[in-house]
Amino acid sequence: MDWSDFPSLSSLRSFSALAETGGYSQAGAALNVTHAAVIQQVKLLEGRLGVALVVRKGRKVSLTEEGESLARDLAAGFATIRRGVAGLTGTDAHRPVQITMSPAFAVSWFMPRIVDFQNKHPAITLLLNPTAEVMELKPGGIDLAIRYGDSSRLDTKVDPVLIADLVVVGTPSLIGTQKISDPAMLVNLPWLQELGTNEVADWMARHGVTPDRPLMISHMPGNLIMEAVRRGDGITYTARPFVEEELRSGQLVELFSDKAFGTYYVQTRPGVLRPPVKTFVRWLKRQAAKQTPTRS
Repeated sequence: MDWSDFPSLSSLRSFSALAETGGYSQAGAALNVTHAAVIQQVKLLEGRLGVALVVRKGRKVSLTEEGESLARDLAAGFATIRRGVAGLTGTDAHRPVQITMSPAFAVSWFMPRIVDFQNKHPAITLLLNPTAEVMELKPGGIDLAIRYGDSSRLDTKVDPVLIADLVVVGTPSLIGTQKISDPAMLVNLPWLQELGTNEVADWMARHGVTPDRPLMISHMPGNLIMEAVRRGDGITYTARPFVEEELRSGQLVELFSDKAFGTYYVQTRPGVLRPPVKTFVRWLKRQAAKQTPTRS
């Protein structure tokens, strides 16, 4: 690298802080310098690069197209530097392990097991973000995700936590005395579907059902669905292990089943994992090994 052509680190830090905070005063506070110092450094950087990076309208600051491009690259670069320094100094050893997974998986599979992890690793703090949204895994943010996918379409190299039959279930009071043997009969029943998914339409399509009327679907967070199903508000499509006890007790009735259809698997961000994250991944794999595969 030709360092003689490289802008000063102070100017790059100042501009990156400005882009991150959205204001000169905020950037100055983040860097523990005056806002005037930030203004000066950004002007020096613009002069060095020969392009305008910032547009100021009154008290508001916005980035030019070139500024936004540089800000993205600097954010990635400084994140890499921060990660390297933290790895050498161990300053991130006690940062919580941030995990994302679907609300349904969190409530039905993960939460009943979290006490085991806490008892074995009391020094590691877990920060759980249950959401149907696919969260980005990035340094300083989400460390690990438990994703869901169709077993037949997944890469064979994924680390599965749970391979499960997916079942359509409802209460006996909702189903009544009718014998449901044809998937098309389910168009007459209310469905409960997790926000952000298209599970009902996908299930209907796989089973060759083309509804001749709009389906009755209520959308809600996954952690609320099973409570609503138990009340008899509707039927839902879920992993068998999530409802095993209710099926055995007769509280719920299984209408249809797709054998070993769904896989919940571990995904980590690229790069070297922090020791606490490695510990959590090892624990997850031990939990996965305890599962009885439903694949035939």
